Amino acid sequence: MNETYPDSGRECVRRMLEAFAEPRMPIISSFFGIYVRMYFADHGPPHIHVEYQGHEALIAISSGAVLAGTLPRRALSLVGQWRLDHAQELEQNWLRAQALQPLVRIPGADND
Repeated sequence: MNETYPDSGRECVRRMLEAFAEPRMPIISSFFGIYVRMYFADHGPPHIHVEYQGHEALIAISSGAVLAGTLPRRALSLVGQWRLDHAQELEQNWLRAQALQPLVRIPGADND
């Protein structure tokens, strides 16, 4: 054990174990630097997790309401329109996620 940093080995192992234990969220879409993810077996109401330039928000699939977090106005607008355009696919992915089945990638607003 290092005398200068007596806990560094244990701390490193703890962080690695936390990283592996953390549930992974598949990216189901990305566009204009916006990443849309969905957890497996996540809590209701059905929602997506959106990340953009350090901002994060949970957005309801059915209404588009921001359930938690914040996004810049322009990113929120892009996600809102994308959500409307892909509502059925999002709902189907939510059902897959609840059943622990593989999720389907959804084209982004930039048609990736």
